[in-house]
Amino acid sequence: MGNTVSAAEIAASQIVHPNTSLHQNAKKHEFHKTFTHGEIPPECPMHRPKGASECPVNHGEINPLNMMGPANQNPSPGQPFPLPTERQVSNIPKAIVQEGEAPFWVYPSQQMFWNAMLRKGWRWKDGDVTQKDMDDIIKIHNANNEQAWLEVLKWEALHAKECGNPKLKSFGGKATTYSPRARIRWLLGYELPFDRHDWIVDRCGKEVRYVIDYYDGGMVDQKYQFALLDVRPAMDSFENIWDRMTVAWWRWRYGD
Repeated sequence: MGNTVSAAEIAASQIVHPNTSLHQNAKKHEFHKTFTHGEIPPECPMHRPKGASECPVNHGEINPLNMMGPANQNPSPGQPFPLPTERQVSNIPKAIVQEGEAPFWVYPSQQMFWNAMLRKGWRWKDGDVTQKDMDDIIKIHNANNEQAWLEVLKWEALHAKECGNPKLKSFGGKATTYSPRARIRWLLGYELPFDRHDWIVDRCGKEVRYVIDYYDGGMVDQKYQFALLDVRPAMDSFENIWDRMTVAWWRWRYGD
């Protein structure tokens, strides 16, 4: 689940700089386009056609299921301290399981997470991040994913008779592509989400896309959660629209 780096980056900044609000840190990251060394260079693959990349990630090796490159467990040059390479198995079942793989998605190790942040342009300064901080960051990352899956399962309960064992097929980050609902909320005076993911769920052979907007929820709690998640099926099919209308009616009818 390595593509949810961005949500934990905000929390990581809060850990390193506890006197700065998460909302300020979200602005500081500018949705992860601006980093300590400046703008992402235009030669990076996100600004160029496929095959024209000069960035460290080889696009020919990108996994289309999670939009990540091969697992990099090697310490980075000049890394200030060693990091564990153990990976935690999630509670999120995989729709596509290759031979020899676990049936559940596996979270990145602390070392993989560190390397992923470096690929995104993050750079540390002496004393900024400790080994304990990295342990907290990976727990925040994993907690966000587990929370998101539980929210997905609430929606999938509407189709329990049709499929009692939904699985996650693929996912990807779209931090700079705001969902229509996020844009409407912003026009009404609410803050924009600091991150967005799209998850493709396999509902027993049927692909269902979910949109997840991440909002600043304040300080990290004891369960390593700080983000407020707005999870819902995308409005790209009649069935999804009907589900959202049904839930909206229930909330209006039975809500406090």
